[in-house]
Amino acid sequence: MAVETQGTDLVQLVALLGAAVIAVPISKRLGLGTVLGYLAAGLVIGPWGLRLFTDPQAILHVAELGVVLFLFIIGLEMRPSRLWSLRGEIFGLGLAQVVVCSALLTGLGIIAGFPPAVAFIAGMGFVLSSTAIVMQILEERGDTATPAGQRVISILLLEDLAIVPMLAIVALLGTHGAAESGQSAWLSVAIALGSLAALIAAGRWLLNPMFRILANVQAREVMTAAALLVVLGAALAMQIGGMSMAMGAFLAGVLLSESSFRHQLEADIEPFRGILLGLFFLSVGMSLDLGVIARQWQMIAFGVVAYMALKSFGIYVVARLLKADHAEALTRAALLAQGGEFAFVLYAAASSIGIFSAEINAMLTATVIISMALTPLLVLALKWVLPPPKPEELDEDFDGAGGRVLMIGFGRFGQISAQFLLAEGVDVTAIDSDAEMIRAASRFGFKVYFGDGTRLDVLRAAGIERAQIVAVCTDKPEVTDHIVELIQSEFPFVQIYVRSYDRRHTLRLLNKGVNYQIRETLESAFSFGSAALSGLGIADERIVEIEASLRARDAERLADQQLGGLLTAGRDIAKTPTVQPEPLTVPKREARPLNKEAASAASGADA
Repeated sequence: MAVETQGTDLVQLVALLGAAVIAVPISKRLGLGTVLGYLAAGLVIGPWGLRLFTDPQAILHVAELGVVLFLFIIGLEMRPSRLWSLRGEIFGLGLAQVVVCSALLTGLGIIAGFPPAVAFIAGMGFVLSSTAIVMQILEERGDTATPAGQRVISILLLEDLAIVPMLAIVALLGTHGAAESGQSAWLSVAIALGSLAALIAAGRWLLNPMFRILANVQAREVMTAAALLVVLGAALAMQIGGMSMAMGAFLAGVLLSESSFRHQLEADIEPFRGILLGLFFLSVGMSLDLGVIARQWQMIAFGVVAYMALKSFGIYVVARLLKADHAEALTRAALLAQGGEFAFVLYAAASSIGIFSAEINAMLTATVIISMALTPLLVLALKWVLPPPKPEELDEDFDGAGGRVLMIGFGRFGQISAQFLLAEGVDVTAIDSDAEMIRAASRFGFKVYFGDGTRLDVLRAAGIERAQIVAVCTDKPEVTDHIVELIQSEFPFVQIYVRSYDRRHTLRLLNKGVNYQIRETLESAFSFGSAALSGLGIADERIVEIEASLRARDAERLADQQLGGLLTAGRDIAKTPTVQPEPLTVPKREARPLNKEAASAASGADA
């Protein structure tokens, strides 16, 4: 019997991993994101699919630790000073959104015929957005650290805090006596505040000394165990206080965000976070009750559409009133339109004290899960609703332009190159199409003009007719080629010095007849290699000899490619099969000094 049970557990584990491995890449490939893939996989292997799992709630309780670990990692990135700077967004924006959306959704429930208490709790549960889904989407979009992303995180933090008073309100609305309920509610608040104070005190005075002691032991597995202990201990403290486990983990992360062990903790927690968060989404998909949906599909469909539409409207209105632009307000509405995992807790509490019937609880839970599944699609639809963001532009004012050198592109390469010219007092006119780059350069005293170097009128306004040299320092080969062709066509007597991307690009530029070109990584790679040899104790004379040999071989290889017909007009060098990456030095199993045989054996590198 034990063997059979063990075999069943192993089948379920393989099913979980297999479902994730198959569904998530397909979902990503279709552009739907990972969350929808996990939810679909959970539905397939759950009670209403292949029935490999019959109790998704048991898995959900374990998988909620993924959300907990996720919030801990977010907390590690949120220093106390940074969190304090967001206090206005948390208690201003977040509170305003919760109040407005809860009023709208409660009113909708009353209009739909629910008793006021049921309508209020149903609406409040839907007001609490899914921290797991929203944070996952923000991370995939790379928006976690952006100002708009930080405002969304602030709202999620306020919603996590709101679960405490909401549970207290559910207790007050229950069937117990008013005095007993009131006393229980106040006691719950006191316990919550005590747990919060204890956690902050432990984080401030105990955690860093503990990690210093464990670091001296020099046992990696002990540090990993300690990291998990801190996260789960903080979550447990908040759970005892009746608060969100995720909030406890977040606070623990914030308290450790300025610790010297922060990066080690993040590295230890990350693998567990990814696996458990995926398990959470799988279990949510399993929890979708298709039987209830089949019986009450009209009511559930109405609830999903009405709740999501009304909540999105409330979020959009609050965002616009608090000075967010249309694109940010619409994006926030799409991200936060769903109900969240805290709704399951709130609805279960309401059901246990008789406010909800079992059928209403199942209907509302299905409504929340469907809204969670629709969120990635809603965010994806923003691509068709919102116009693509336009790059910021500045006024094209070329007053004072017209130096001896016109530099097109003032990124890292251009800035360093300009130092030589400026040191000799050469007048340089630099133009760039990146507004933020221009602002950054101006803070260091550089005068950089805003303009697109591919436009003839911009080149004339920048004083190209008075320039002796045009330095093309743009980083995209196709843009560089276009600029070179334009200059050679309209200003054939100016010298053109060009930053080349790689060997193929160099051959194209030689074909065009530029005065000078250099591959952008060539000199830095030579310097790096020479420094590495020096660090290994190789004599300076030998390093100079090796560098000279490599330079000669590189030049010889380039000349061979020219003589081989690769510069014939009209040939697409980018697609020429004979321009293949080849090493300047053939790797040997045993290191040997360079000699003539090695020199003749190697022909070049595609750098």
